Amino acid sequence: MTAAFDRPPLLVANAPEAPEWRPDLRVVPDVRPGLGSLGGIYTAVVEAPAPVVCVAWDMPFVSESLLRRLADGLREHDACLPESGGRRGVEPLCAAYGPACREAIAHSLDLGDLRAIAFHERIAVGILPLSEVGRFGDPELLFFNVNTADDLALTDGMWRRLESSPSSGGKTPERPR
Repeated sequence: MTAAFDRPPLLVANAPEAPEWRPDLRVVPDVRPGLGSLGGIYTAVVEAPAPVVCVAWDMPFVSESLLRRLADGLREHDACLPESGGRRGVEPLCAAYGPACREAIAHSLDLGDLRAIAFHERIAVGILPLSEVGRFGDPELLFFNVNTADDLALTDGMWRRLESSPSSGGKTPERPR
């Protein structure tokens, strides 16, 4: 088991009511507020502390096995991200981050570069190839974001199909509480 799984989960959220969402989790606001996703990753690295595995709150289909594989990537890299078909080519909000990321991210934040991958040039980044990501499920499903009421309704239908599909091969993540 990697160090990223040795501690209970941490929820980085700025909403005042966030502690009520999951009372079983430690909830912390951004250490440096107003800096978007990179500020949230930075908070996780500082508050957890690193090594951490970060997953966006709105990605309900990410599997524990994928997260463990990303965490294992920290044995050889400062950060390990899955390749995806998204605009960045990787999923920084479903990734593992080691201690070296703290200063690298802080430097990007200080420069005002808020891209979620802004600090990658200052660390050793491992990329889990899309072919390997596929071993953990369909990447489009794994990295599906729930951002609207329509997305939420679509998600419910996806869960139903996954739970009833004999071809899921045990890759269906546990339904969130």
